[in-house]
Amino acid sequence: MLDAAPPADELLADKAYDSDAVRENLIDRGIRPVIPNKDDRRFLHPFDRKRYRDRNAIERMFCRLKDFRRIATRYDKLARNYLASLCLAALVSCWLR
Repeated sequence: MLDAAPPADELLADKAYDSDAVRENLIDRGIRPVIPNKDDRRFLHPFDRKRYRDRNAIERMFCRLKDFRRIATRYDKLARNYLASLCLAALVSCWLR
């Protein structure tokens, strides 16, 4: 899935992506990994804690979108209809915030 990701400067991810293979793949592609270390890791990798906190805003946005049943279960058959529903849900979610 990481190979299909668009070009980026850095990747914010949670502890589940903390492996040497993932980190090497990202560095080889010129992406700076911002991934916290697992508790059982022997050799700790440095990461930007302040930048990692920005990931929380992304997680909250996805939670708000999943509150809309149509978005969470993807009832629409066509991708364009799903995108339209997603845009409306994002608009309403932002408006009601």
